Amino acid sequence: MNPILRNVLVVIAGWLGGSIVNMGLIKTGNKLFPIEGIDANSMTALAEIMPNLEPKYFLFPFLAHALGTLIGAVVAGFIAVNNKMKFSLAIGGLFLLGGIAVNYMLPGPTWFAVVDILLAYIPMAWIGGKIALKGSKTN
Repeated sequence: MNPILRNVLVVIAGWLGGSIVNMGLIKTGNKLFPIEGIDANSMTALAEIMPNLEPKYFLFPFLAHALGTLIGAVVAGFIAVNNKMKFSLAIGGLFLLGGIAVNYMLPGPTWFAVVDILLAYIPMAWIGGKIALKGSKTN
């Protein structure tokens, strides 16, 4: 397969795999910790209530961001022929950009934004890259 095409597919597969995990955990969190009187699909309603929510409501969003990034990075790292860590970190960068956008669109407590941006993306992508490297025994 053409290396450029394969690299594009690596990024798409990592992004798609991580996104599926992310959305699954968000939906699970919405079922386990429903916010009474709020449509969880309404960005406007969520933006209004986010700063006043208890910490328990931020557990699943953090897990979704961290584990989605981790799985996406592992998928990308395993599929990449070489530069596995670079592709894993690229997935982390993509998810980080999405995380920054979400934290901007749905401004929650500052503590959550800091923890989310600092811990859920690049560190998880690095761990995912390490997992992929260990599993494949190549660069």
